[in-house]
Amino acid sequence: MVGVASLGFMIALEIAARHYGLPGPMTNQVREVVFAPKSGGLLYASMALTLVVLPWRQRFVAVGAAVGIDAVIFLVRWAADARATDGHPFGNGALWVILGCAVIAFTRRTGQDRVLLLKGVGLGLLLVVGRKTGDTWLLITSKTRPMVLDQYMATADHALGNLSWPLGRLVTATGRLGFNLLDFVYGQLAVAAVVVALYQLRNVAAERRFPVHHLVRTFLLVGLLGPAVYMLFPVVGPVFAFGTGAQHWQGISAWADSAPSSVQWAVGDLWPRTPPPIGAPQAMGFDEITPRNCMPSLHTAWAVTIFIHSRKGPRFLRFAGTFWLIATLAATLGFGYHYGADLVAGVVFVLTIEAALRAYDRGWDRSGIRLAAHGATVFAALLVSYRFLSPEMARYPWIYGPLILLAMASVVHGYVRTTTAWEPKPAPTPQLDPQPEPA
Repeated sequence: MVGVASLGFMIALEIAARHYGLPGPMTNQVREVVFAPKSGGLLYASMALTLVVLPWRQRFVAVGAAVGIDAVIFLVRWAADARATDGHPFGNGALWVILGCAVIAFTRRTGQDRVLLLKGVGLGLLLVVGRKTGDTWLLITSKTRPMVLDQYMATADHALGNLSWPLGRLVTATGRLGFNLLDFVYGQLAVAAVVVALYQLRNVAAERRFPVHHLVRTFLLVGLLGPAVYMLFPVVGPVFAFGTGAQHWQGISAWADSAPSSVQWAVGDLWPRTPPPIGAPQAMGFDEITPRNCMPSLHTAWAVTIFIHSRKGPRFLRFAGTFWLIATLAATLGFGYHYGADLVAGVVFVLTIEAALRAYDRGWDRSGIRLAAHGATVFAALLVSYRFLSPEMARYPWIYGPLILLAMASVVHGYVRTTTAWEPKPAPTPQLDPQPEPA
């Protein structure tokens, strides 16, 4: 059912992208069988998810085959003077191995072995295709939503102290070191998620089944549902709506030299030096290039997912999950990609999805319905408040700021309390009756 729904969704996005004269997710993915992939690391991470269903010997063979294929393709490109200038020089081999596993499943496996291998292939391809569909969604938001609501968000964000502005100055002050560290964390979020997922799925090959709930489910559902909210609440972010799009990267990143300037569309060159003034917000026109991908912050949602699912891992994994969450929050604000209010909405958004998935696995009892309904209600209330109460939020930050944080905290507290109660209780150790001592 999930596979059929995903295929239909991809076809719809492919048609929508073609309508604007650009290749869709299916076309882009097929191209990466031969052409340089956009992210070789993501393809190898997806292959790793596929290989969780195989024993160790077959995993080593698959990895060796992927590396060998990449080496051959690299030599062919080098000999033909067709080096990968617009993508990664490796990663095709990993995609070939995933597709090869699908062929083996249909031709060499039967019964439960075939089903298990196809589930592994589907898991790996879902991660790859999820990235492609996300890129297409961003294109659609920029083409179909000419008006953005950044003035409303910036006004409402006064209640939270306009956190993007001071953190933007802080990131600029850290120079190349701070920027590159946060940029790495921000860009490799999917790979970090795969590391946690591999820990959760480490026993699949031995047990011959997948666990009921794991990180990949939440990760993919966040990416599927989040862009729908983009369409309802289009926002481009502080660095674009209130800046040139790259000003604090000058002298730090080479990307700044080729970054598209949005200054002709911006309210003014205010970010990150001058917080936006409080006024009467209104929708504003923006270019057809910049994605409207701020509300909610999906990077925050994904980082929270990594944090939640790393809690039952070893100490190193728990530490890494905490670090990735903190660094992602700093990057989303410090790069000017999001307002503080976006992050609050992202936390509520992902906890609602997590709650719904866990409640579905349990059979939708009263506690699960109450938790999911509470999260959905708070999320909807946040969107309505940002849109219609932003002037009041800016004028009375000491009232609305705590209220926003309390609303988020209520969802966090409800999630922790309810899911903790759902955890299986250890069986009590039977007490043996003491034996009477012999006379």
